[in-house]
Amino acid sequence: MVKQYAALFLLSGLFLTSCGSGGSDTKEIQIDGSSTVFPITEAVAEEFRAEAPDTRVTVGVSGTGGGFQKFLRGETDINDASREIKPSEIKTAEEKGVDYVRLSVAYDGLAVVVNPENDWVDHFTVDELKKIWEPSAQGEINRWSDVREDWPDEELHLFGPGVASGTYDYFTEAIVGESGSSRGDFTASEDDNVLVQGVSTDQYSLGFFGLAYFEENADKLRLVPVVNDQGNPVEPSLETVSNGSYNPLSRPLFIYVSKQAAQRQSVQQFVNFYLDEAPMLSKQIGYVPMPDSAYAAQKEKFRKFSAATDSVSAN
Repeated sequence: MVKQYAALFLLSGLFLTSCGSGGSDTKEIQIDGSSTVFPITEAVAEEFRAEAPDTRVTVGVSGTGGGFQKFLRGETDINDASREIKPSEIKTAEEKGVDYVRLSVAYDGLAVVVNPENDWVDHFTVDELKKIWEPSAQGEINRWSDVREDWPDEELHLFGPGVASGTYDYFTEAIVGESGSSRGDFTASEDDNVLVQGVSTDQYSLGFFGLAYFEENADKLRLVPVVNDQGNPVEPSLETVSNGSYNPLSRPLFIYVSKQAAQRQSVQQFVNFYLDEAPMLSKQIGYVPMPDSAYAAQKEKFRKFSAATDSVSAN
């Protein structure tokens, strides 16, 4: 599929087109946001750079919330997001006159992981995870035996994404019942590699992050099944995320594109390229691709948004 774009990019490289809004195309695309969406976006960007070397694509990682802050200040063209934009962020966008379109790119499951030397945890229920992570757990649920009496009387060491992360927001909403609500005494990082390192070197640790990061580090971690709404312990996988049996810890992943950026031909080419390559690349990385019809619908949604002259956010 990558090959078919070569001729188009060679032709477009011969001239600079005007944006739909009348400005020139800078041929620089700034992207930031979710560490969970980053692997897909970076993989797409790498393929795109090979086909369009005259366009510079930069992909950063500030977490979904940190990325939205940059996006709404007009510092980036695209924001990677592992959750939908919050009402407070929508309000900021309206105040600053930032219009955008939300595009779905793949599905992901959150992995709950322990150290490989942990031989006592066979599964977690949602209630047990809530018991561990809810705000009232701080100072109360400090040892593994506080979760289940027959588990070791050893300190429980928690690792999770930072509070600016969409993964943190999603986990707390799905498990605790309120987005952004959790105990505060855990090791937090926007860098999932830091979380992997923490759990992989501590027998009494427990952490969570996107499934793709587990796939990359499966030899260092142990995946723990979570009991779903049917009462069955299920591990996240391409199959269980796509068929919905791994719940409630499955979610869609997004990119948000600003109206101003969407007027530029380089951004239009990149986004269309992204939606064409996402099915293959997301699966290679460890995420779950959407049906072909869903990607076609997202391309049409973006086409209409980038062609429109009226300023209307598309959610």
